[in-house]
Parts: sequence; C-alpha cells; structure tokens
Amino acid sequence: MSGDIKKTINELHIYEKKLLQELEKNSNATPEEIAENTGMNIKSVMSAAGSLAAKEIIDVEKDIDEIISLTDDGKSYAEFGLPERRILDVLVAEEEIPMGELAAKSEIDKKDTGIAIGWLNRKHWAKVDKGIIKITDVGIESAKKLGDDEKLLKHLFETESVIKDRLNDDLLEGFKLLNNRKNLLDAKKNTSHSFNILSKGQDILDEGFTIKQQATQLTHQQLKDEEWKNLEYRPYDINAEAPTVFPGKEHPLRRIIEEIREIFLNLGFTESNRPVLDSAFWNFDSLFQPQDHAAREMQDTFYVKNPLTCDLPDDENLVAKTANVHENGGDTGSLGWQYKWDEDVARQSVLRTHTTGVSTKYLYENEPPFKMFSVGRVFRRETITYKHLPEFHQVEGIVGAPGISYQNLLGTLEEFYKKLGFEVRFRPAYFPYTYLSTECEVYLEDKGAWIELGGSGMFRPEVLEPLGIDVPVLAFGLGIERLAMIRYDISDIRMLYKSDIKWLRELPITNGIDL
Repeated sequence: MSGDIKKTINELHIYEKKLLQELEKNSNATPEEIAENTGMNIKSVMSAAGSLAAKEIIDVEKDIDEIISLTDDGKSYAEFGLPERRILDVLVAEEEIPMGELAAKSEIDKKDTGIAIGWLNRKHWAKVDKGIIKITDVGIESAKKLGDDEKLLKHLFETESVIKDRLNDDLLEGFKLLNNRKNLLDAKKNTSHSFNILSKGQDILDEGFTIKQQATQLTHQQLKDEEWKNLEYRPYDINAEAPTVFPGKEHPLRRIIEEIREIFLNLGFTESNRPVLDSAFWNFDSLFQPQDHAAREMQDTFYVKNPLTCDLPDDENLVAKTANVHENGGDTGSLGWQYKWDEDVARQSVLRTHTTGVSTKYLYENEPPFKMFSVGRVFRRETITYKHLPEFHQVEGIVGAPGISYQNLLGTLEEFYKKLGFEVRFRPAYFPYTYLSTECEVYLEDKGAWIELGGSGMFRPEVLEPLGIDVPVLAFGLGIERLAMIRYDISDIRMLYKSDIKWLRELPITNGIDL
C-alpha cells in the first residue's frame, strides 16, 4: 500500500499537492480561499481539483443556486403596486369603472391597461361586462390582503435578492406568477464548489510530501548550460491512458468513390463525366429506351422547368439514326419499337437517372479501342426509406474494341470485384439496352449469403449503330451507396448522409483492402 501511495505522490503535480495541503489545514476551504492562500488562480485550483477527483483522492461537489432579484420594472411595481392592484383599489371605492376611464382613475399607463385587465380576470378580482369593469366578491376579499406575487415583490424589494430554493411555499407560488410576466424578475445562476478528502487522499496526507518546483519541460538553454542535471523532475505514468484522438479523414462515401476511381485508373481506364442536368435524348433515347417507357414517367424521373428543354446534338445524322432505330430498327436488323419518334420528347430536360448517358456520349465522341469509367450523382423519384434515396451515386465502366466478347465482360467484372475485395458470381438478367445481360452477386462471409451488387451486359446494336460504333462494347456498373452499406455493415442507407459524428469518428481510417 505504501509503495502505491509513494508512486501516486511522486506523480502529483505541484498544484495538486498545494490543494491537498490547504484542505488538510481547512477541510471547508472554498476554491477562492485556496487560490488566495496558495497564490494559484481559480482556473489552476479547479484544474487540480478535477485531476485529484479523477484519481479518487478528493470528491468535488457542485452546487448551483438560482439568485432571484427585481428588475427596474419589478422595483417600480413593488413600490407603487401591480397595475391590477391599483385598479382594484379604485374598484373597492367605486365598484365599477368604464373601460375608457380605467387609466385615468387608476393612474396607470395606457399600455399597462390590457395587462392589468388580463390579470384582474385571471385572479378573478373583476369581470368585464359591456365595456364596464366590475369588482367581484373575490376582488372585495382580496382587497384586504396581499397576493403571493405581491408578497414576493415586497420581500425582494426589502432584501434585494434571494436564493430560489430557500423560498417558502407562498413565495414560491409568487415566483411562479411573477415569472409568467415579462421583465419583472432577474434570475442568475451562482455555481459553487466544495471539496472532500477521500480515504486515498487521507493516506497521502498521512504519508506526507514536500512541495518544490519540478521541471516538466526542458529549454534549449538548460540543455546547453547543463542546468538539467540539477533539476527535479516530475515522474510520468507511462501506463496511463492517453486521450482519444479523432484525426481528420475522408467521409466514408467519398473514401469508397476514391477507392473505385483508383481501381479503374490502375486497370487502364480513362475517366469521363457530364453535367447532372441532361437531355432526355442522352439519358433515354441514345440508350434505345422507348419514349413511352414507364421509367420516363413523372413518378420515376425529375423533369426540370428551367431550362424546360435542351438542344439536340448538332449532328443531324445522329438524331436521324436514333429516330430510325426507335421506329424500325434502322440498319441493325431489329424491328425497333414500331412508333413515331418525337423530337420534342427527346429535348426534355431531366436530372439524369443514371450515368449511362455519359457512356453513350463518350462512345459518340471517341474512336475505339477505349476503356472508360464515370462516377457521379444520379436522381430518381424514390420515396426515402432505409434502402432508397432520391439522390445517390453510380459508377460504371465500358470497354470497346474489336473481338470483345461476353467472356471478356465476365473476366473484367471478376477482376474489378476482386480489387474491391469480393468473390463474385453471375446470373442472367435483363436490361433495356444490353444483351447479353448479367447481374453480379458478391459473397458476404459474415452473413453467409450472396448479395446482388451490380448489373452489366453487352451494348445492343440499336445503341451502338447510331453512335457510329462498329465494335462490341461491354458495360457494367453499380450503386456506390449499396457498396458502402455492405462495406460498413449498415442496414439504413440514410446513415451515410446523417451527421452522426460518433459513427463517423469510430469508422477506421483505412478499409484494409489492397488495391
């Protein structure tokens, strides 16, 4: 026991020793008295007290008193009476007063008459009948005695201030009444602290200690002059817990986006992007999506009023070929959708519902071979739930070159998901603008289940032919928020957009995946 106490004493700061020494002399000493006797400032006294309390050497008790006093208006009411009391005094003599004569007869300001009438009614001292204020039986009885609020006014006027917790029941009821009125009472909180020596603290005092200055930081001059050899050093506990540090770091969603971007760049892809506001032509028509498709309805797509429309591509040949593909399949051998394609529908302004419009624009502007990826926000008219948002992120990649096949698609996907740290498998699927099409499922070991994470396929000839692409093109993509939910094991997608500082702080800085 003695060894532990000596170790504790050696680790005490000089301020902690001074505080303990003062409490030994006077166990009831206040922080202010300790500061005066030791030459320490209040901040140092309280800091030392907090440190000693954390070590279970002393106990710190905190008392908060609410001090009540009168404002200038309150003092005026205490001296001359509440407005309703002054009216009541007149009513006792006259029994009733016309509303128009109220201020003059009671000698109160006109601005106070409305307040006074309200309190006369609330206290049941008087009632208003056809513009006449008449005294009640309660008013006649109350004229002979002070109300609880008036008693408190008088008490505060005489004593200047009181501690709220020390008011008796009558004065406490008076406080409740006066506190409902504006600018009559002034309430301030006074905080006081007291210290109690615990058994460990008493053991330290029984053991005894000396107070002398200790070095906690060496200067260049002390090292140069070798003065450090003669200094007394305060021991440090190397086993003490260090404070938790929360370093700055990327938001988890941004971290995943950058991870995906790095994977694509390392695989030799080029990044491309377009504005989130786009024409229906690039968002829908260039992908061979019919103009009466359900996905184009207002229930699924955000249409924009300003600008109401977007320009079609300058290339009339591109627009004509797109129209032909929709109407009769063009030169692809397809029958198309067998309807009359409408340029006005294609001009509609939309918030992009996917990033695939970036891919078709890239195909139109570039010659194969190419490897391109894009990352961006997309928008759909979804009801916000634990798994759906109207705004989220999507990433996709395309590869186009002579001889590219469905097998290349599967190989590319396997490599991509491997880089993300997943085992992947494929199953047949349907997407409007790809054929063959497949969905990608990744295996989650902790859940023992396969989870669908992305879609892919080979672009249909009806997409490629109007864009002037005569080589196969594979395409694949996924929703980044869904990946984030799997990565960070969260069941509610909204967590990614909440300002939950505790969750954000506790997330590891790295995800442990080798890129």
